[in-house]
Amino acid sequence: MEIPVFTLDAFTNLPFKGNPAAICPLMHELSDDLYQKISAEMNLSETAFITRINPSDSFTTGSRFRLRWFTPTNEVNLCGHATLASAAVLFKHKQNENPKLVFETLSGDLAVTQQGEGYIMDFPLNPPTKEDANEFRDIIKAAVGNHPIQDVYLSSNTKKLLVRLADSCDRSVLTSLKVDPVALQSSETSGRVKGVIITMKGSPDCQPGYDFYSRFFSPWNGIPEDPVTGSAHTVLGSYWSKKLGKKKMLAYQCSSRGGELELEVRDDGRINISGQAVTVLQGTITL
Repeated sequence: MEIPVFTLDAFTNLPFKGNPAAICPLMHELSDDLYQKISAEMNLSETAFITRINPSDSFTTGSRFRLRWFTPTNEVNLCGHATLASAAVLFKHKQNENPKLVFETLSGDLAVTQQGEGYIMDFPLNPPTKEDANEFRDIIKAAVGNHPIQDVYLSSNTKKLLVRLADSCDRSVLTSLKVDPVALQSSETSGRVKGVIITMKGSPDCQPGYDFYSRFFSPWNGIPEDPVTGSAHTVLGSYWSKKLGKKKMLAYQCSSRGGELELEVRDDGRINISGQAVTVLQGTITL
């Protein structure tokens, strides 16, 4: 059996920046075990599998597809960068003729529309709730050490803990954090948290005008640090929209690779997440 595979860097227009995802467009469903083995082999934060819903559709003519995402260790419910990369494969490499694609996923229908050089994803918004920092003392210590923090919020349905650094911190505090994934994972074993977002207020007055910065760590899902995380911005977008009083924001994820996301919090309780993607590899998995 031969399976086509594409590796794309998402939320960037430059190769080797943004977040790499492996995308496999499949003519037939495979077993979950095989999906997991392929994802472990690709060893990226996510590998996505696109399958046709209507057998009479092709990847060029179809407008609705099934989409699943796997980390090297498990399946996940929502992944932004691999959704962006999946749409880019269909639009760029399969010359899909539809203006909008809809993916049926574990997080419901996710629509992606082409816009110029980039893509707009219609995602659920995941508003977090304010928490007592003392309840998460160990995990906060493992994440940010002794740096001062301003807010702790939890998105219980995504299991993402948001830790905001104090405004007195310079951006270099965020970029220079050394987070030990083993210590982080062992600091939280209750199952309430599966990912930690560390964020801080941006510099909207300095070009290109980022409203906020973030980093994201998810060793519980086999991802020590994720370079650019669409799903985390379903939480960040909600939080910062309220704090800044803005619907439209420009965000930068400060991993070593770095990536940029345009956000628009909508009145219908969803969020548009926009970005670009660049193909760095095309090949065939032979089984």
